[in-house]
Parts: sequence; C-alpha cells; structure tokens
Amino acid sequence: MGRLPPQDAPMTAATLPAEGSVSVRLWLDGKTGAGTIICRAEVATRRPRAVAALVGRRTDEAVRLAPLLFSLCGTAQALAVARACEAALGIDAGAQETARNLLTDAEALDSHGWQAVVEWPARLGAPPRPAALRGLRQAVSAVMPALYPGKDGLRPGGGGLRPDAAALRDALDRMNGWLAAEVFAGAPPRDADDLARWAGLGASDAARLAARLLHPELASWGAGGTSLLRESRPDWFAAALAGDPAFATRPRHDGGPALTGPLERQAAHPLVVSVTDRFGDGLARLFAARLADLAELPRRMEAAIAGLCPAEPAMAAGRAGQAPGSGCGVAETARGRLAHWLRLDEAGRIADARMVAPTDWNFAADGPLARGLAGARVRGRDDAAERARLLVAMLDPCVACGIEVHE
Repeated sequence: MGRLPPQDAPMTAATLPAEGSVSVRLWLDGKTGAGTIICRAEVATRRPRAVAALVGRRTDEAVRLAPLLFSLCGTAQALAVARACEAALGIDAGAQETARNLLTDAEALDSHGWQAVVEWPARLGAPPRPAALRGLRQAVSAVMPALYPGKDGLRPGGGGLRPDAAALRDALDRMNGWLAAEVFAGAPPRDADDLARWAGLGASDAARLAARLLHPELASWGAGGTSLLRESRPDWFAAALAGDPAFATRPRHDGGPALTGPLERQAAHPLVVSVTDRFGDGLARLFAARLADLAELPRRMEAAIAGLCPAEPAMAAGRAGQAPGSGCGVAETARGRLAHWLRLDEAGRIADARMVAPTDWNFAADGPLARGLAGARVRGRDDAAERARLLVAMLDPCVACGIEVHE
C-alpha cells in the first residue's frame, strides 16, 4: 500500500492509496472442441488496506475521508463508517435511517446504471455509452439536497433532515424514466417467459445481453453453488472483524465462502425464482437478479419517500462515565454488503479500523467466481476468456480485473 497521509493532512485523492485489482488465471485441460474444461481457476484479489488511513483520525474526519479512499460507492462507505462511529459513541441515529437508506439506494441505482450502459455493451462487442448516464446522475445527485439542505446527512449522528417530498418524487420520476428508456425499453420482465420475449425484441443493450445469456450454452454456465450471505447484523460483522484480522481478506460465513449482492437480495423475486427454476444456477440467474434489483430499487425508494419525517442530528447518550468503545456499521451497495468496524481510543480518535467489502466475498480465492469457473466447459482459450469476463461482469468487482488463460 502507498504511503498514507499524516493525521490532519488535507484529504485529496492524490494522497490516498490505490484500491487494488483482481487477477484471474485459468488453466485448460488441453483438449479441443466442446470438451475443453477449465481444470484450474485461481482468483487473487490485491486489496491494499486503504482503511488503515482512518487510524488516528477523528470520527467526523474519518467519515469525510471514506469516499476519497473508496471512489466507488462513496456514500455507502461514508455511511458504514458513520454508523460504526455512532455505535462506538453510543449515538442513536435511528431517525435518520430511512433517509440514509434512500441515499444508498440512489447510489446503487447509479452503479447498476453504469454497468448497463458501459460494461454490458462491452460484453456484446458494442461501444460503451457513458454519456447516457448524464440524466440518471443528475437525478441521483438531487437526492441529498432534497433530504439534507446542508448536505450533512452522512456525518456521525446525521444532519438536519428536511425532506422535500416534491423534489424527491421528481428525482425518482427521472430515475424511472431513465430505466424505462435505457435499460428496459418499457416495463421490466416479470418471469422467465417474459424475459425471453423481452430479450428477443433486443430493444436495449440489457435485452441483447439477456438474449446472449439465455443461450443454452451460457444460461447455466458458471454455477458455483456458493451459499448466499444471509447475515446483515452489525453485531455479527463486529465479532467477525474484531475477532480475526484475517476475516477482512478471507471472509467466511458458516465456515465457508458466501455470495453477496443482487442475487442475495433478490433470490425470492418472481423473475429470479422463475429463471432459477428453468435454468438453475449460473449466468442467467445472476443477470436476472441484476434486472430485478434495478426494478425494485425505485419501488423501495418510493416507499422510503412516503415514510420520511424531519429530524435533528442525534447526540451521544447513554455512555456517561464510559470511554469511547468500538462499533460496526453496515451498508448496502449495488455489489453487496459492506461492513466497517473501528475502535476509538480515549481521545476519541480511531485506534483500529477494519472492513470487509463485497469484492472480498465474491472474489475470494474459493469464492463464487473461482467456484463458478473451476470445472466449467469451454470451447477453447478465447471462449474461456470471454465467458470468464461475463461471469466477472455479473459479480461486478469494485476494482479492475485481469484474466489470463493457459493451456
């Protein structure tokens, strides 16, 4: 990891460590034709522990630093750190949670949108369309000021919550309009039959990618049989991270690897259930879960807007005579569940900090990607590389990924 900025130094992206990369190395069994098998798959994640830059910082400073340390999902990163600080300081910010979840849902929609117009076209051999994100990002950026006029909702204790329902609904309408135009070209598919019809029309990059992934050779390809990460309790993540520093680099649930992300959240969605019944585990199921997540995020945001109430920042309470302690914060991202744990010293500065991100779960050495690749049939070297890229895109790492194929 690169040299960390000193305590109280100005926080800029140029002073912060790089976020790492994922490397995938595949070995084929040397056969030719349809019988070729990936006999070995190695997945290695190089994740500089940028979270160490939080050590020695004040809590409010750490929350401001988190989005600079992690350029993707910056809102979720800041929120997980803020929640960890609140747990350590005994701050109850429950009145802020509906608004905060609205912020991370909007960020997740933006992240999925980037995949839809940049990564998915690339998997079809089409040019990326980043300019198509402009309307979505304008709508997403309107959410914070419509909730917190002071843009202070992510600090420990939250901010002055003054929801502007009209502005929020306008932003949500624009998000729904963007999805209808750029992703679904109409209404989202409801089940496997509807998905096949929608894919056949090919009215969007997402639909054309669906048509490819529903091909009999690909629909069930990449099945790894990895358990879904059903755990979301901050106390569970706190015990895991505090008890074993290695958990951050090799997370385990019930003694084994686990998958987090859209499939975990949407496993019971009618579209995902129908696709799973027809194709089993694999690429089609993972893609159906991403489509379901895109469809459900605006619905969840609409419900959140209806439940918003004004609130004041929360203050520390209930720890009279006690020194600051430790705490864990959990937040959802488009890629899956994120957790930050930290411990404060007597002066209220961070003495230790650890985190586990979705990439740590999904791209573990024995995780969903590695399990989905090992033993899979391919048609040769180029086919192996492209299928691996498809599976990587469905699991969506938060860092760059390189793929090597050896025969």
